[in-house]
Amino acid sequence: MEIAVIGSCMVDLIAYTDTIPKAGETLVANEFAMGCGGKGANQAVAAARLGADVLMMGRVGDDAFADNTLANFEQYGVSTQFVTKVPGVSSGVAPIWVDADSQNRILIIPGANMHLKPADIEASAERLKQCGMIILQLEIPLETVYAAIEFGNANNIPVLLNPAPATTDLDIDYACRCDFFVPNETELEILTGMPVGSEAEIATAAESLLSKGLKNLIVTLGDKGALWMHGDYREHITAPSVNAVDTTGAGDAFIGCFAAQLAQGTGIDSAIEQAVRYASHSVTGKGTQTSYATAEEFAAFQA
Repeated sequence: MEIAVIGSCMVDLIAYTDTIPKAGETLVANEFAMGCGGKGANQAVAAARLGADVLMMGRVGDDAFADNTLANFEQYGVSTQFVTKVPGVSSGVAPIWVDADSQNRILIIPGANMHLKPADIEASAERLKQCGMIILQLEIPLETVYAAIEFGNANNIPVLLNPAPATTDLDIDYACRCDFFVPNETELEILTGMPVGSEAEIATAAESLLSKGLKNLIVTLGDKGALWMHGDYREHITAPSVNAVDTTGAGDAFIGCFAAQLAQGTGIDSAIEQAVRYASHSVTGKGTQTSYATAEEFAAFQA
């Protein structure tokens, strides 16, 4: 089945530094890299790298970054039928700092991404109806996210919502209309207003969110794996131990792999286990999409 990713396209501007500068401080960083990113684009590429058929819907600007973004999608076999340029607007950009502990800090300037509108969902309805899954994030307007959820529900297409970047403006009723709701720990904290400093606190916060009526809640926990909850069922899937170099885009790697596994007919529990391992592998390389393994590379890692 084809996966439709409706979301953001960004250009990542990554600085690798031992220490993040303080206010008013200038430091010399170790290395710079530029690459294609955005949560939507990352998830689309991760799924495509694993052999899934992927359709991307998004917006880019009319600047120098746009053609590079389109070429990047085509390089990985992602359909760009519904990735279009917005005149007079910049493409989305994400400055990223990665410190000596491989932790990242990210700013996003949405640019053209905010021009993806509910009407665009309806305009692409005939193609979207052929897809077997819709993946969403929150780097596009909320009303467009809601329109896509409504479209999925009306056409019996499973919907996965990754509430990132998290916002308390998200209508939880729409989240409950999704088949899968996949926040990380930080997003869980923002959405619930509850602490997530320990496994027990994470579980309590997740329970409070699940109680609102979510179908499948999957909390990604970085090097601690993932927590899956639905109904009365609870499962903690642990992650393998790896040498982390750059954690940027690991959550997107998880979602792309999870969707690709489901598209191949894998059960939810096994799909989560594979996604945890795929995300773990991604942090062993630098960058976002450049760190995503092909199906063959992932099989070698697992072996």
